[in-house]
Amino acid sequence: MSTSADSEQYTGLILLSGVDKPGITASLFEVLSAFAITILDIEQVVIKDRLILTALIALNPAHEEAIAADLESCATTLEVDIATLFSYEAKSATSTKAGLVHVVILSTKMNPKAISELSTGMRESGANIERITRLASTPVTAIEFVLSGANQEELSQILSPIAASNGVDIAVQPGGLQRHARKLVQLDVDSTLIQQEVIELLAAKAGVGSEVISITDQAMRGEIDFEQSLRARVALLKGLPVSAISEVQEQILLTPGAKTLVSTLHTLGHTVAVVSGGFIEVIAPLLKELDIKFFKANTLGIENGLLTGEVVGPVIDRAAKAAALKEFAAAQSISMDQTIAIGDGANDLDMIAAAGLGIAFNAKPAVKAAADSSLSQPYLDSVLYLLGISVEEIESAKN
Repeated sequence: MSTSADSEQYTGLILLSGVDKPGITASLFEVLSAFAITILDIEQVVIKDRLILTALIALNPAHEEAIAADLESCATTLEVDIATLFSYEAKSATSTKAGLVHVVILSTKMNPKAISELSTGMRESGANIERITRLASTPVTAIEFVLSGANQEELSQILSPIAASNGVDIAVQPGGLQRHARKLVQLDVDSTLIQQEVIELLAAKAGVGSEVISITDQAMRGEIDFEQSLRARVALLKGLPVSAISEVQEQILLTPGAKTLVSTLHTLGHTVAVVSGGFIEVIAPLLKELDIKFFKANTLGIENGLLTGEVVGPVIDRAAKAAALKEFAAAQSISMDQTIAIGDGANDLDMIAAAGLGIAFNAKPAVKAAADSSLSQPYLDSVLYLLGISVEEIESAKN
């Protein structure tokens, strides 16, 4: 038969707050070290210059008064506030909680209304907020909530429309060790990895810019078949001197945060892949610069120094992008639930659907609707925050 001692323990919750300075944590636990206690939980955060430290301890009830008195004296010495709460509670109440869900929200201007409505949605889903952490504060504010008692799918259905109505980007993902597993991150190129559409840059050189843009817009909205549209656009480039390719390469601009995203992922041991409905002849130097070894793109026909107006070999369409994701994941022994696909157009829908996490980046409405998460800010490294990587960790990865 179990006894009260088996099922309950006497605990003390300690809350310290005040102006941060070196030695506060050491001094607090030096006071506690004089007693036979066990540390059950601890968390500390500094916001601006203010420190908040909480600790949960298990103790002998007979020591409560002495501990409280010593902590009061410690508070006076350190010039901080220390509050305590002592009580019996079930041992299971302090055990590690499984099945946690991580919710990351991002915005260039995070407002209280968004936090209030999202928190209400979390509560209504039956979830409890265990921890809130700031991942970044500039140029976007990124906040991570760790929730217990949540159903991931149900939570996402509740929170996504709330986030959208408040102009906030959101990602809802499972917690556990898998959150930190090695990943394959696959990116589209045009209007994702880079700011432009390569074929439009080539078309401008050929003097057929407006015609190509019109066809591109139709294809990205999913109104016409991608392969058909690509071949029609490339046909308009017939006779363009191959020298135009190097001229276009000089015009290409990486999306803000692209280098940081790729280099940080590489430093942390993840794999980065690129798939493009554009052309390998144009993006090859960029792939070399970013040290991306896994890629697929279309090949332009070239004869006698001129573009033939044809695509050589199979076209990299939406199905080919999804197939590439699976191929690259298998080559790196990465499970599909640890893959991430990032794109903006209809040509990216299949790989976004196939990935463990599909991210629509400044995307068309149909792509946003199909993706697990959507980023509306022009900073590609915001993807790192969705993975729970803080700005401090990103900075340390640069060193």
